[in-house]
Amino acid sequence: MKRVETLVTVPQALELEGITGAFAAAGYSGTRINVGLQECQRFEELGMLVAVCGHGKAQHAVQTQHLIDRSATVRAVICAGAAGGLDPALKVGDVVVGVTTVEHDYTLRFIQRPLPCHQANADLVRELTQAADRVADEFAVRFGPIASGDEDVIDPARAGQLRAATGALCVAWEGAGAARAACFSGVPFVEVRALTDAADATAAADFRANLCRSMPNLARLLLAWSASRLVG
Repeated sequence: MKRVETLVTVPQALELEGITGAFAAAGYSGTRINVGLQECQRFEELGMLVAVCGHGKAQHAVQTQHLIDRSATVRAVICAGAAGGLDPALKVGDVVVGVTTVEHDYTLRFIQRPLPCHQANADLVRELTQAADRVADEFAVRFGPIASGDEDVIDPARAGQLRAATGALCVAWEGAGAARAACFSGVPFVEVRALTDAADATAAADFRANLCRSMPNLARLLLAWSASRLVG
């Protein structure tokens, strides 16, 4: 009988490598498998299925939905990856757990309505809060909104606008897509991001330079969370 798994979706291969490399350094090796049309890595001991699900909300939603549909064992979705910081108190390497994922580029003109806001599963947030205590001496873990939209934010003025509009701690692309797929399928969801840049003019260079520092921190939080679930 196959065990229940958490589907961890990441946007790009570079982010995947940082997370799975940290898993391997901690003694957990993944098995490469194909699920439907998608190549994945299964970490049996962690109860995780990890896959690159594409850049941008739409592509990420399509591939996340495909994996949910083709994986009878998936019972939760975590969208994980890099992000640009919107809160000046955050530093490179800090991790943000999204209590909500706010879709900031959903622009209505005919009517006025609040931005779509995808709530994280309360049980997942509670479990990640407990896991954060176990890594608190290594890096900061903050809980709050994450802004999600298909836009590179590389200007402090734009970053300030997003912070004011959403209250978000950081900004990334794909979370709302994964959230919509999970919601459609009735699967619990949460977004977790590690800071690689400050959403400013050097964001592109900082993203690549800091992945090797930030993604292992995200992986350490996931490992602490998985360990507490397996014990429980």
